[in-house]
Amino acid sequence: MDLDLWWLLLLPGFFLLGWLAARVDMRAVLKQAKSIPAGFFRGLDALVEDKTDIAAQALTEVVRQQASSLELQFTLGKLYRKRGENDRAIRLHQSMLDSADLADEHRDAVYFELARDFRKAGLVDRAEEILVKLLNGNMALQARRALLDIYQQDRDWSKAIDTARELLSDAHSFQHEVAQFYCELAQGELFRSSLDSARELVDKALQANRKCVRASLLKGDIEFADGHIEAAIAAWQNIEKQNFDYLSMAAERLFDAYEKLGKPAEGIALLRGYQKTFPQLELTDLLYQKTAAYEGETKALEAARESVHARPTLSGVYRLIEAQMGALSLEGRMDAEVARAVLQKHAQRLLVHRCKCCNFRSRAFFWHCPACGEWESFTPNRSETH
Repeated sequence: MDLDLWWLLLLPGFFLLGWLAARVDMRAVLKQAKSIPAGFFRGLDALVEDKTDIAAQALTEVVRQQASSLELQFTLGKLYRKRGENDRAIRLHQSMLDSADLADEHRDAVYFELARDFRKAGLVDRAEEILVKLLNGNMALQARRALLDIYQQDRDWSKAIDTARELLSDAHSFQHEVAQFYCELAQGELFRSSLDSARELVDKALQANRKCVRASLLKGDIEFADGHIEAAIAAWQNIEKQNFDYLSMAAERLFDAYEKLGKPAEGIALLRGYQKTFPQLELTDLLYQKTAAYEGETKALEAARESVHARPTLSGVYRLIEAQMGALSLEGRMDAEVARAVLQKHAQRLLVHRCKCCNFRSRAFFWHCPACGEWESFTPNRSETH
């Protein structure tokens, strides 16, 4: 009973101590808030309003007042780069490096920001020089990633391969990228007709990533150029196991190979099989042309009609109308020609390749997305946009 009474007497004391602690903390917060320059809030407000010129001016004034604020200077440098004022960003980071107050543990971070300034200004060689020197410091990971971007931009694929392998980690193996770099090298060797070198590089690409569709396409091209037609067919058909969406890019190659072997009927049968199994592939035009050439217009029309009914598209309907124009009256042909012209116009405007990572759209196909930099992310079969 006595113990319970003691607790009742101590309880108001705990409340009093809590109230005093809250008052002390609030005074500290208010004191810190008063010490922040008004220009900081003006700059923050301008950033929210997307008025980067006012924000840069306000934060520059704050930095002059509080030159020791490292984070604020980094923010100002990034703001300069965003505005395209790369010379100001360079001067800011160089002055930070010249300052005697800069701690050694922060020096690499400032050098990294300076490298970003140089790269944004187009001085890639100077940026690379700084980043290479950072590879043994505490900014090594960021420096390697930046160097990888530079080597891809400069198309220095050998250095890109070495750098990507050094970035190997549990989170990201970079094998997908390494395979693409080998494909870039192989493509160059194929253009120069160095087939043995190209074949060796493609094999390395497939060793890095056995699902690399581009490597299989190139391998087929190399074997076809070297006269190994059956090996080329095997390489292109391997795409079905890797990613069947890309079969539309190998379809005409496959038919040409069968045609070279004197087996066009087998090539047409293969295309028909692909179209039935994978109706999303863009094969209507190709199948129509090859069927018309070897089996006649009637068979070609049947193939086009079957394709359009399975997957209606603007380009498919365009081909279907074109295939039937010969059987129409003069007035009917005139009407069909108008409909065909409208369809063609809209198909050219709406049919695009799309990046599956960032949704960037383009009429041209890219292995390397120009927007987000992802490899083998473009849809090989165009989609209709609105």
